[in-house]
Amino acid sequence: MAMTGMLLVSSLAQAEGCLKGAVVGGVAGHLKHHAVIGAVAGCAIGHHLAAEAKKQQAATGK
Repeated sequence: MAMTGMLLVSSLAQAEGCLKGAVVGGVAGHLKHHAVIGAVAGCAIGHHLAAEAKKQQAATGK
């Protein structure tokens, strides 16, 4: 049960970075008529930034 909860929280944190990035990238891409490409790129960037923030939090112990 605890393992399932940990996996769910882990996947939600990764999805959150992706979703936020996809929204921002989609809006920015829409302005250049490339919303889908912007959303995909935003998802990748958002996921990367969320992973880096998670690593930094783990390193500082917060």
